[in-house]
Amino acid sequence: MSTTRRVGKYELGRTIGEGTFAKVKFAINTENGESVAVKILAKSSILKHKMVHQIKREISIMKIVRHPFIVRLHEVLASRTKIYIILEFVPGGELFDKIVHKGKLSEMEARKYLQQLIDAISHCHKKGVYHRDLKPENLLLDGRDNLKVSDFGLSALPKQGVDLLHTTCGTPNYVAPEVLNGQGYDGAAADIWSCGVILFVLLAGYLPFEEADLPTLYKKINSGSFTCPFWLSAGAKSLIEKMLDPNPTTRITVEGIRNDPWFPVNYIPVRQGVEEEVNLDDIRAAFDDIEDQFVTEQSRHLNRGAP
Repeated sequence: MSTTRRVGKYELGRTIGEGTFAKVKFAINTENGESVAVKILAKSSILKHKMVHQIKREISIMKIVRHPFIVRLHEVLASRTKIYIILEFVPGGELFDKIVHKGKLSEMEARKYLQQLIDAISHCHKKGVYHRDLKPENLLLDGRDNLKVSDFGLSALPKQGVDLLHTTCGTPNYVAPEVLNGQGYDGAAADIWSCGVILFVLLAGYLPFEEADLPTLYKKINSGSFTCPFWLSAGAKSLIEKMLDPNPTTRITVEGIRNDPWFPVNYIPVRQGVEEEVNLDDIRAAFDDIEDQFVTEQSRHLNRGAP
């Protein structure tokens, strides 16, 4: 059985990743020779798991938050049965693998990643986007060892006029106490907490909050009780403590981090060109017929259920 090796101008190659809903393939843009990653989703699977709105939102968010340290979404294509998300190809793997391989990183290296991470999330926050699942597994490295934030599956755009988010999500070890407690929370402060955990992991080589059972883990996170390893400099320790403040109202902000004496050493703020006009037409087009299908499926169910 022959499969299509080409989608639009993209020549599909090997599979580089597989998830519950998607397969990711390496591909080449035949017009300019650029390497890309193509995330392939089966429409039937998205429909079956009622993921249409979530995936549409994730893709729209990735288009809105264009930034040098965020995985770039080029375009979205669709066939009758599949949706193809064309993403920047990031060859360096996950930051997580680097930590596993090297153990702890030097303060100089960890600081560079933190600077790039703060640049990226500060940009997201300005656009009203909160990632909510920041962890080393969602931070990729490009060929120049620069950070690329990925996986906006849980990110939130607060509704107009609503500032507090209410969904508990993310990986427990990296999640802020106010999120775990199910109170309304400020997405920006919650992201800063996760960045604090990431900085700790980069410098220590292990997690600040780790327990075999969840109740004990939650208790530790709630009280913000952790111990920095002895090899951390006073500056690094002080910044981590300000980021891992269990009280979101007194927790350090992005601005505070940028003004912290430990942060700006060798800092090269990212230069962003002119903001491009973001066009979401391709996303609408890719999802329009799937939503029609969705409505048809629903009405079929209703008719079947009718006496």
